[in-house]
Amino acid sequence: MSAPVNNPFKHLVEPLDPTDPQQTFYNLSKLGDPRYDRLPFSIRILLESAVRNCDGFLVKSSDVENILNWKQTQTQTVEVPFKPARVILQDFTGVPAVVDFAAMRDAVMKLGGDPEKINPVCPADLVIDHSIQVDFNRKSDSLQKNQDLEFDRNRERFQFLKWGSKAFRNMRIIPPGSGIVHQVNLEYLARVVFNHDGYFYPDSLVGTDSHTTMIDGLGVLGWGVGGIEAEAVMLGQPISMVLPEVVGYKLYGTPDKFITSTDIVLTVTKHLRQVGVVGKFVEFFGPGAAQLSIADRATIANMCPEYGATAAFFPVDSVSVDYLQQTGREAEKLSYILKYLKAVSMFRDYSDVSQDPDFTQVVELDLGSVVPCCSGPKRPQDRIPVSDMKRDFDTCLGAKQGFKGFQVAPAAQTTVVPFQFNGNQYELTHGSVVIAAITSCTNTSNPSVMLGAGLLAKKAIECGLSVNPYIKTSLSPGSGVVTYYLKESGVMDYLSQLGFEVVGYGCMTCIGNSGPLPEQVVEAITQGDLVAVGILSGNRNFEGRVHPNTRANYLASPPLVIAYALAGTMRIDFETDPIGVNPEGREIFLRDIWPTREEIQAVEQKFVIPSMFQEVYEKIEKVNERWNSLVAPSDKLYPWDPESTYIKSPPFFDGLTMRLEPPRSINDAYVLLNLGDSVTTDHISPAGNIARNSPAARYLTNKGLTPRDYNSYGSRRGNDAIMARGTFANIRLFNKFLNKQAPHTIHLPTGETLDVFDAADRYQQSGVPLLILAGKEYGSGSSRDWAAKGPFLLGIKAVLAESYERIHRSNLVGMGVIPLEYLPGGTADSLGLTGHERYTVTIPEQLVPRMLVDVRLDTGKTFQVRMRFDTDVELEYFRHGGILNYMIRKMSGNQ
Repeated sequence: MSAPVNNPFKHLVEPLDPTDPQQTFYNLSKLGDPRYDRLPFSIRILLESAVRNCDGFLVKSSDVENILNWKQTQTQTVEVPFKPARVILQDFTGVPAVVDFAAMRDAVMKLGGDPEKINPVCPADLVIDHSIQVDFNRKSDSLQKNQDLEFDRNRERFQFLKWGSKAFRNMRIIPPGSGIVHQVNLEYLARVVFNHDGYFYPDSLVGTDSHTTMIDGLGVLGWGVGGIEAEAVMLGQPISMVLPEVVGYKLYGTPDKFITSTDIVLTVTKHLRQVGVVGKFVEFFGPGAAQLSIADRATIANMCPEYGATAAFFPVDSVSVDYLQQTGREAEKLSYILKYLKAVSMFRDYSDVSQDPDFTQVVELDLGSVVPCCSGPKRPQDRIPVSDMKRDFDTCLGAKQGFKGFQVAPAAQTTVVPFQFNGNQYELTHGSVVIAAITSCTNTSNPSVMLGAGLLAKKAIECGLSVNPYIKTSLSPGSGVVTYYLKESGVMDYLSQLGFEVVGYGCMTCIGNSGPLPEQVVEAITQGDLVAVGILSGNRNFEGRVHPNTRANYLASPPLVIAYALAGTMRIDFETDPIGVNPEGREIFLRDIWPTREEIQAVEQKFVIPSMFQEVYEKIEKVNERWNSLVAPSDKLYPWDPESTYIKSPPFFDGLTMRLEPPRSINDAYVLLNLGDSVTTDHISPAGNIARNSPAARYLTNKGLTPRDYNSYGSRRGNDAIMARGTFANIRLFNKFLNKQAPHTIHLPTGETLDVFDAADRYQQSGVPLLILAGKEYGSGSSRDWAAKGPFLLGIKAVLAESYERIHRSNLVGMGVIPLEYLPGGTADSLGLTGHERYTVTIPEQLVPRMLVDVRLDTGKTFQVRMRFDTDVELEYFRHGGILNYMIRKMSGNQ
């Protein structure tokens, strides 16, 4: 994106190298403002973007001043625009984005505009990583079989994406089988500094996945946004954001030699949850930061959504540059990256305290205090030291149903279910491990934990240990580089012998694409009503996400995943209990086979080398032969197939005209669902398997499909009819109307219990608006635009909650669904709301950000709530019925 011609800061432009006057940059030091050197490094990137993009319209001189004056404005809810350098997408969120773009072209055409105006104006990379499932495992041909199935199931989606890569400029598709979006971003796509149109400027991005923050570990400012918001950025709109507070997170001390980066990030996650960093940036500094590798930093930045911050930033330092060299970046690029960042005071020396900027507050962590740990059984922030795991699981078993409880009666806690598998007799109990997955960009991007897992596997095999064959083991690396160094270092064979064969290059188990468990295992779990366990090196473990039959799921480092797989249970104290017994009858303890940090580093230095990265990535866009041979349409307007069950023109723009209607009040709405705290986007719009008795399954059956061909909700996000039917279809959804977990609700006029979609459909046929009641952290979890689009299609006009997850609130705004928030201290219980009332929400014609509005019930009760449109831009989107309607009207030539 070139800088505006009428930029009032043009006088700051100068050549980076006097011998090459065509290569320039905005030299922020020429502002001559002492406030600049006191800004957090993350805020300096926002400032540079505002200076370079200042046009007096979308970005104003007053915005530049507000960012420069961050020390004062950070607490004043000041709105600023931010134009990221690029956008990154994965296929689950990318397909609906391309569907929206295709539908927007149709809508602009109908309104008399030029459909080719609907086109990305900044680089957009889409990595296909969410489609592959663990259908096959433990065999050497598992990878090929899973990839073949992925293509057979998703051919239509892939054809559509290939059409998009040709129909839209600035859109690059990274084919399936390449890796996980955030790891590919880290190892290959990240520029760190852009060199474009004669300007150098910081790399920055937004992504349609909440773990986009992983790139912050490399010093590239990025975070997750809703797919709807990302589409606007791709069309040249700035993100409108409230200038954030920045929490300085000081790292010091040295981690113990047995500690992994996963232990550190789970400790940081719990700590920052307690501090409270929602909506804030976290910026890391201190001598401990310098000790962390880029892979370690990226692991910490990756889990930023789990501790609630917007970004988790490690400024670029010499370790960052070394990483760029290790991953095969060109010497010429490294030269200008260093030169530019030093010129604009964005290059960091963590040991130089004089560089420490001002922060809103500072919190500290002694890396020496970190102990081995896991998180679970239902939330990433619920950290448990490994030494306490056995006791903690036993406590959770009997505790009241909740985040740390399963409410299993005392008499049932010792249930044992024998079963046959492959001709042998086994037993399952509460706490038995049935899924063990080394998965997710969080950890597979980190050679130290991956090689640590490999060395642990080697020692386990040498001690004669094995993993029970009924446990679903898998290894899904985030890029081909991982497999390369695991093989070259000689540890891959040992992982394979324990059952951890490479099953695919994608997110897989981490996002619920764990595939089926053996029938005998499912029958045993069901027979004993057992709390079976999934252990994974992922970043999310919400209920119902990993697998329907694993009620407890724990996040752990790859070596610990192998350790618990060897043990076969979470009910083990590794200090006192042996992990297994060798063929000679000798007890083997985890400490006997656990590799030290020094052992791991020696292997890493020898085998993780630049040529590996260069070899893998120079052919990444061409290596998949099935993708290369895929034939896609060449039309600029997409030729929709009315028979398709994957790709369908959405109804969002049906009847759209250039005329704006004034905002309307919500009159006599029924409550569709009465929900509690921490309702996640997985609850609202599941990504996993389509249950055979669900409305979506009935729709697909009527289209002639058998259950084998249903695929997942995530893979069908290009079809609104399926996604609307999948809204609130999670079997773990707890609805207060029913006082139990089920994807059902009560149709209040008749008192019938129905599937949520069927109840909503009945309300819509009666022309009745709908509301959702919810508690705290509504919409936490993945940045899933269908968690807003689905409710919109169900006729939900507003959500009334105690608080919202940042991205989900933004997505609701983008779809024109009103996020209402109780006033401080207010809850459904304190106001005596049962959800059986009818609600009228008065929306005045004159709207201001965060205004209070009146709610009146049919009982006569009235109270006020806050309308969470936080900026003037969000109000403008609401007036248009959502951000996409706004963009269509703008692109059609009348705004």
